[in-house]
Amino acid sequence: MRVRTFAATAVRGLTLLSLLTSIASIDAHAQSGSDEGRKLFVDGVAPLPACALCHTLKKAGATGQIGPDLDDLRPDAGRVEKAMRNGIGPMPSFKALTEAQIKRLADYVAAAAGAP
Repeated sequence: MRVRTFAATAVRGLTLLSLLTSIASIDAHAQSGSDEGRKLFVDGVAPLPACALCHTLKKAGATGQIGPDLDDLRPDAGRVEKAMRNGIGPMPSFKALTEAQIKRLADYVAAAAGAP
């Protein structure tokens, strides 16, 4: 009876360990996506200007005065993606970015700006 109890406890422990490892991996992946989004926002991708040149976003250390203050606007990721794909007002479209770059950048902006 003790062997079965020990075996069951060991299996539960390994399952929990596997779950925690998966969560840590997901968190690390999300962090790397966030880091890439921040880098795209701050540095841009040649020949496109960096978002930080025009926009204010405190978490990125950006104080641009041309475009809207993203901390005040608090756009969700969908709104950022749409603006990046199509352009809006004086902001050009950013068709030179890949879909993955647009997604990471939009997710970063939405999270950093505190989108609802």
